[in-house]
Amino acid sequence: MERLASGPKDHYYGKADVTVYRLIRDGRVPAGRSAVFGANVKMLTWGGAFWPTYLKGDNTGLIATDSMKNFIHRETFAFTEFGLEDYCRFIGEKFLKSYPQVEGVQMSALQIPYSGLEGGVACVPSGPDQAFARIEMTRDGVVSAVSGIRDFKLLRLRGSAFQGFVRDQHTTLPDRPSRVLHMWLDIEWSYARVDAAFTDGDITSRVRRIVMDLFKSFESGSIQQIIHTMGTRMFADIPDITELRFEATNRTWDVIAERGEELGVYVDPPAPYGVLGLTLTR
Repeated sequence: MERLASGPKDHYYGKADVTVYRLIRDGRVPAGRSAVFGANVKMLTWGGAFWPTYLKGDNTGLIATDSMKNFIHRETFAFTEFGLEDYCRFIGEKFLKSYPQVEGVQMSALQIPYSGLEGGVACVPSGPDQAFARIEMTRDGVVSAVSGIRDFKLLRLRGSAFQGFVRDQHTTLPDRPSRVLHMWLDIEWSYARVDAAFTDGDITSRVRRIVMDLFKSFESGSIQQIIHTMGTRMFADIPDITELRFEATNRTWDVIAERGEELGVYVDPPAPYGVLGLTLTR
């Protein structure tokens, strides 16, 4: 079920899992950008003109979802920027202008990341972390903008403690003053003003850099402390972010053998994993 920021709707419909790749093939790629702009897109729309198809099967005013898919594919050719937020707004505005029966549209895009190899004519998939954006628009303009990064997979070799927790008859986990930490992380954020979202991907790049810098440099006592420290740094460095939502999972490997902090052999843990969430507001 979708939650629409412009208020509850009695109906919506659209097209999901629309993939598109825009390639800059001549090598003229701005510094810090990829020649591949890849996205998995979802478009949802609503309007009173679509009610007859629910009530009577009358599709006179209905825009086929296949047409939505084709619209996304073809209009991507005219998009010249790199930010997912800008892309969602670009496609949404064009769709509203093209179909007057549409009252509003929600555009979501998940990055399909690629990195260029030296020489500029070849690329390889990158990640696993993927940026995403969700922009909702009516004919009065953008009403909601949410951004995020999903699927960080972060491995720290030492300098992450977990000790001093409750110990009782159910406890089997040992205290670890300096453990290997394997942590997966999703982050989502909202903006103080919707227009602050449209930075051609700059804020997403800054968030990603903060995550990487803090994870490699901060010696922590818990995953909770790591993500709280990340959040406070993001608030300090990026004034346009007004709320942050984190979900982290602990995928730390089981120890087979260790020789202090010098060397170790590890295996994937059993299926159950720890999960925790944190919301911070400015």
